[in-house]
Amino acid sequence: MHKPGHRFQAQDRLAGGAQYIAGRLTKGTSGRTHAVVDPATGEEVYTYELAGTADVDAAVAAARAAFPGWSGATPGERSDALHRFAAVLAERAEELAQAESLQCGKPLKLTREFDVPGTVDNTAFFAGAARHLQGQSAGEYSGDHTSYVRREAIGVV
Repeated sequence: MHKPGHRFQAQDRLAGGAQYIAGRLTKGTSGRTHAVVDPATGEEVYTYELAGTADVDAAVAAARAAFPGWSGATPGERSDALHRFAAVLAERAEELAQAESLQCGKPLKLTREFDVPGTVDNTAFFAGAARHLQGQSAGEYSGDHTSYVRREAIGVV
């Protein structure tokens, strides 16, 4: 249901739920809801069902299922994924700015010119950084060995 006068149709956009698990929006299973209020007007703009234990279990299971592929991805593959994500954020910048303004009570000028562009830039920065992972040399402790630090994914935490 769309609240009249609001730019971003939050209730319509989150009709499938507010939990993002295994690549899709899902409804919470706690039996409890949360109301998001526009602080600028005091008006409730949407409600969603809170996550429950089953949702947390599903999210952890999805993360564990994704772990082998993501942890085995090359720095270039990770960088490409983050660049694609930054592009999607940039394409949806206006929608994201309106959503941020609505839920935080911020002026659109601030969300359009600072918040969302900063998020896009930060994502793009880390996309580039993903290609430049370095281990730190710890030094040679004997004539035939060199110790170094290697970063490896350890699993879902």
